[in-house]
Amino acid sequence: MTNQTCDIVISGGGIAGLTAAAAFGAAGFHVICVDPTPPVTQRDAVGADMRTTAMLQPARRVLQDAGIWDHIAPYSAALQIMRIVDAGGPTPTARITKEFNAADISDAPFGWNFPNYILRREILNRLDHLDTVDFRPGTATTTLFTRTKTARVGLSDGSKINTKMVIAADGRASPMRQAAGIDVTTKRYGQKALAFAVTHTVPHENVSTEIHRTGGPFTSVPLPDYEGKPCSAVVWMDDGPKSQARYNMDVAAFEAEMTTRSCGLFGPLTLASNRTIWPIISQTATEMRGQRVALIAEAAHVMPPIGAQGLNMSLQDTATLLELAKANPDGLGGADMLDAYQKARLSDVRLRVTGIDLLNRASQVAHPALRDARAMGLNAIYGLGPVRKTLMQMGLGTGK
Repeated sequence: MTNQTCDIVISGGGIAGLTAAAAFGAAGFHVICVDPTPPVTQRDAVGADMRTTAMLQPARRVLQDAGIWDHIAPYSAALQIMRIVDAGGPTPTARITKEFNAADISDAPFGWNFPNYILRREILNRLDHLDTVDFRPGTATTTLFTRTKTARVGLSDGSKINTKMVIAADGRASPMRQAAGIDVTTKRYGQKALAFAVTHTVPHENVSTEIHRTGGPFTSVPLPDYEGKPCSAVVWMDDGPKSQARYNMDVAAFEAEMTTRSCGLFGPLTLASNRTIWPIISQTATEMRGQRVALIAEAAHVMPPIGAQGLNMSLQDTATLLELAKANPDGLGGADMLDAYQKARLSDVRLRVTGIDLLNRASQVAHPALRDARAMGLNAIYGLGPVRKTLMQMGLGTGK
């Protein structure tokens, strides 16, 4: 096939890659985005992603500029209060409960929660209206050849694309990162996470609840009502074998166990979706750029799903890249631009990955004395006003 030309090739059509395509396309850049797996956009389809994403306040600005926000806003549930519960005693009982209300520091909620399959569907709807974006599902990047002024990307359909910049948004095992020769540092926790949706009898009242107990947190995040009942998305982290056993449980046994693990805060929980499971790791790329290549999202950083940091950091990657590209379009993908991108993002990424790593390790502790120390730490943080305010600002995505 003949060579094609564009401004930017995006490798990866997950939420981060599709959002980047919309953001750069809306800014007038010609983008080709590819992904080997067509996105699943139906709730009950095989392979549907039952995770959700909490978009914090800065993310909303990125999505508005990309023309995405109006497409997804009708499907959101506001996150007004972040509730942290320590349930580290002999049985899953709430020992300490603290609530952080966004109203204390902002006129808007901490963020808004969305089902991932809806995000994919609605971002694709936005891309359909952008003549600057060519999305090619079922196509993978296979080769990368770079020089100081251009890059050439080979695709699985045999075509080759000459481009000014490659954005690697192709996951934790990123083929483009590997092709660029960029290493990663990886930590494994022996945990797996279950993700699913539930309905319940007690309304969530826009409160996101993180219940800490040995093995990992049980996090319930508000969703819009489902079939007339209050609904929440749950991510349940625990030791790998325990999570796998729960994944294989029959529905009745699973519902009983998750209701107990939730400390009964929502009344009886009813499974309202399929269950998905994945291993928990922490991973950081040693560099966020190579020659003509920028890493974003899980190609650059992976962390446990605590504190809604993952995709929000990914959108900040995109926002930073786009700001630099708009400031100097002629320098798109050049060494000066990508060096500035790394300088702006790498230290913040490492700080947040380290912070989430420490929180996750604290959630895993099993010794009673360490469990008590975790509970006392929560009390101490809540009692110190300036510390509490800083953590809430980080919850909004604005703290450093």
